[in-house]
Amino acid sequence: MLAVADADSYLKWAAGLLDTLPASWPTEMAVVRTPIAPSESQIAAAVSGTRVAGTGEGTLPAVVSSRQLRKNAERFRPDVVLLACTGPVVDVLAAEILAGLRPRPVFVSGLPGISVPATEKAWLFRSGCDLFVVHSGREVAEFSAIGRELGGGGGVALARLPYLDLGAPAPQGARDRVIFATQAKVPRRREEREQVLLALAALAANRPDLDVVVKLRARDSERQTHNERHHYERLWTSMVAEGRVREDAVRFAAGPMHEHLTHAAGFVTVSSTAALEAIAQRVPLLVLSDFGVSAEMINLVFEGSGSLGTMEDLAKADFRMPTEAWCEANYFHDASASDWVDRVSGLVAAAQAGTLVPARSVLDGPEHATARRRARLRLEVPPKVLRYGYRAKRRMRRYLKAF
Repeated sequence: MLAVADADSYLKWAAGLLDTLPASWPTEMAVVRTPIAPSESQIAAAVSGTRVAGTGEGTLPAVVSSRQLRKNAERFRPDVVLLACTGPVVDVLAAEILAGLRPRPVFVSGLPGISVPATEKAWLFRSGCDLFVVHSGREVAEFSAIGRELGGGGGVALARLPYLDLGAPAPQGARDRVIFATQAKVPRRREEREQVLLALAALAANRPDLDVVVKLRARDSERQTHNERHHYERLWTSMVAEGRVREDAVRFAAGPMHEHLTHAAGFVTVSSTAALEAIAQRVPLLVLSDFGVSAEMINLVFEGSGSLGTMEDLAKADFRMPTEAWCEANYFHDASASDWVDRVSGLVAAAQAGTLVPARSVLDGPEHATARRRARLRLEVPPKVLRYGYRAKRRMRRYLKAF
């Protein structure tokens, strides 16, 4: 299996999935260069604790151009390509960059975290893949229904989220931290994010025995899967300068989440797959509901879990564990229910026998050609050049608006 990632969250997911493969399967990992490619420190954190971190004489997965990726694939001759990338990149890789490989590999894709509710957009971009991997029975049912309605694609398979079974390092010292896991997309408004930071500062004041840590997916200078307009670290610096919070009330840290959780007495997020990691490590948590519980807030799945709470609860360190019934229905199914490895093996056998009918992308056709060309630019134009082009376009739009 050749795994290809384009962003930090997808890289973490892919490295975890490779760990669930039979030990006899040779694997290779690469990060394809795009404007959101992770930094070296993000790559190290994403693969920490997986066998990917120990391959290639201890080297990390390399960031390669799309052209080099094609050459790597031709050399490696994979039976399976795991496209662990954002939707438009999956589409271009399967339809163009890696098209025509001989023998044709089985293309597998999926989503790296909570995917409730299922979306048509996620399916459309991955409809050129032979297998779509998700992580709960509810997600399998919802995406299967979308696939039947829209056509294209292959089957939908179940895998347990890989980092839920990642062995945690032995705790060192007391569990005396509260970990706040940020989410790039929500809440969107600056004032809402400031409210969260104020609640964390209130917690620090109420419980001086707790070390309040804002766990970042990326530092302010790094890229991540989704753009973060109001970065928490930048907001905190401004709030300190305005005298609204004490500088040392909370601290900011990066690194592997599973290592942070070994010290955690509590966990909080607005919406993050890291909440599932906290549950797996038996860390009491809060999923903040102050900004709503909806698909837009990416927290709808936590309805009925018993873990929803408010910033007032946070200030009081009122953490809780979800119900067992919710866990069994959402992401914590028995590992024996996961069928993705068996499904991949079956597809490989069919490919070798010449009976595999490759998946058909719904996005093939002239009406989607322009969008596919734009996505390919992200793979072929150096990120610095691409970002300069985006800035130039924005400046031109502002200039034209002035007239």
